[in-house]
Amino acid sequence: MKEIDLIGFIKELWPINRSITGKGLRQTLSVIKEYLPELNLYEVETRTKVLDWEVPEEWDINEAYIEDSEGNRIVDFSENNLHVIGYSAPVNKELTLEELEPHLFSLPEKPNAIPYITSYYKKYWGFCITDLQKKELKSGHYKAVIDSRHFEGSLTYGDLQIKGQTDKEVFISTYCCHPSLANNELSGPCVAVALAQWLLSQKDLKYSYRIVFAPETIGSATYLEKNLNDLKSKVIAAFNLTCVGDERAWSYLPSRLGNTYTDKVALHTLNHCTDSYSKYTWSDRGSDEKMYCAPHINLPMVSVMRSKHGTYPEYHTSLDTIGKVVTAKGLSDSLELHKKMISIIENDCVPITKIIGEPQLGKRGLYPNLSHNRSSELVRTRLDVISYADGKHTLLDIAEKCDVSFFDVLDELEVLLKHDIIQIDYLKV
Repeated sequence: MKEIDLIGFIKELWPINRSITGKGLRQTLSVIKEYLPELNLYEVETRTKVLDWEVPEEWDINEAYIEDSEGNRIVDFSENNLHVIGYSAPVNKELTLEELEPHLFSLPEKPNAIPYITSYYKKYWGFCITDLQKKELKSGHYKAVIDSRHFEGSLTYGDLQIKGQTDKEVFISTYCCHPSLANNELSGPCVAVALAQWLLSQKDLKYSYRIVFAPETIGSATYLEKNLNDLKSKVIAAFNLTCVGDERAWSYLPSRLGNTYTDKVALHTLNHCTDSYSKYTWSDRGSDEKMYCAPHINLPMVSVMRSKHGTYPEYHTSLDTIGKVVTAKGLSDSLELHKKMISIIENDCVPITKIIGEPQLGKRGLYPNLSHNRSSELVRTRLDVISYADGKHTLLDIAEKCDVSFFDVLDELEVLLKHDIIQIDYLKV
């Protein structure tokens, strides 16, 4: 297994032209498999019905460019894979500037940025350029070439399943379908691979883990078509990994229901392990959570991000790059926060006191020998764990009630278990 270096991983995948099908997607998944050899890869044929969707034709592109009347290439797909609208139909024709302009897309408000645009389900062709480039175009004739094709093929996705002591699962999903975008594309797979390697290194995992790498929306629909009943019967918590690479913010997007166990874990971790975060609502959704949380599916999926998709100025443009947006620290901090959330899930339980009444802690060396007006405050969390250990509160519930970190409560639980004051029951989610 190839050990991941966070920024190195993103640089390795950066040049690949990914889309919702095709060789760029396969190449990306093949690289991920070098880091996760047990990753299972699947192909689903074109026109397969998946939920209310249908797997589209496969798309491939060799080259694309615009030449001026003197044969100079003024736009070239080989220089930036955002230059062509994703899934563009083939074209090879000479046009006047007036005829070409309806097929040119730029962002006047961001004159140095190439926009990211797709047309997956309706045949179209076009180029994306900076607004500065667009304004420099002069009247005359141009040659537009897009050497692409649509054909009967398949959609590719991968999943990794890590077995724990129980079949109950934590589900983690990320997408691999955007071209060279750092935060909105590559940060998710990067943290997912690092998280998977960490999980594989752990001993005696309580829960099983399922980690999915698929194209956004159509990939999640495809995965659900095959695995919906299995997921609904096993998943106790779920995370969508997207936009986890910058250092500017922390963001929380809830599940559709907003009150799932995953929501509780995420909010507790953000409240106790970050300085601040932006709290969004379900109406702010925009990634695979739309599919996984949809009615009749209702998986408890939450997104804990850095700057949320659509909120940072470089989003869906050529400005979303390594260094400018995504940093090693941003990725590392996201990885650590997701490890904390998983650690909460792994260690949460239902504590039950074995003693009738409040136990005498002093004789066990668990209470200050000298009594004064602050004696109980020194062991407040310990006393609170005992007080709420009635078999009706989880350890996370107790941490929330006491407004302390889950890990402080976990430390006290371990002390009380050692002294045979508490016993634990399994979590029922």
